[in-house]
Amino acid sequence: MAFRMMSVLAACMFAVSVQAADIASPDVLVKTTSQEVIALLKETHGHAHQPRSAILEKIAPDFDFTHMTRLALGQYWRRATPQQQALLTRQFRDLLVNTYANAMSRYRNQTIQYEPLALNPAASYATVRMIFVERGGQRVPIDYHMQKMPNGWKVYDVVVDGVSLVINYRNSFADEIQRSGVNGLIRVLARKNASLSGARHSG
Repeated sequence: MAFRMMSVLAACMFAVSVQAADIASPDVLVKTTSQEVIALLKETHGHAHQPRSAILEKIAPDFDFTHMTRLALGQYWRRATPQQQALLTRQFRDLLVNTYANAMSRYRNQTIQYEPLALNPAASYATVRMIFVERGGQRVPIDYHMQKMPNGWKVYDVVVDGVSLVINYRNSFADEIQRSGVNGLIRVLARKNASLSGARHSG
């Protein structure tokens, strides 16, 4: 995935963060927290990155990382043992969090526009659509695919400018598993996370 796309995701993923105890419709969840988080990104621009643990704490309640990993693995999820599935989920989660942390300092003065959402009260799935307006005026559409869970709405995929996060990773994950197996993919993700974490701390 291109760094520009991941950078956009860095800001927009954080925009849907909300306390787990809050129950809100998916569009309200996005709208009521996005400006607060964008303000945080502006405040930290040019300064030390937020610790990964703080970032994870911020986004974890609203993202179903297990579901996202399962979608990204596709048919290979069923071939993995429960232990491998747990390791894959943790490494994929860390990959997203580390990438977002490295992209945070690039953001200032961007704005978000929201598309209206007509939601059936009985719906279990929803897509929240927004437009991320970059500093040069370029408009990037972002769709959050969300599922209603017992403890609130959860994001299970993000589509940026027509490109699905989980589908984008599915192709590269499948290639790596075919080359070196599930354990090989786990090792590749672990190395990537170590590299991203090192880059963050040295920045």
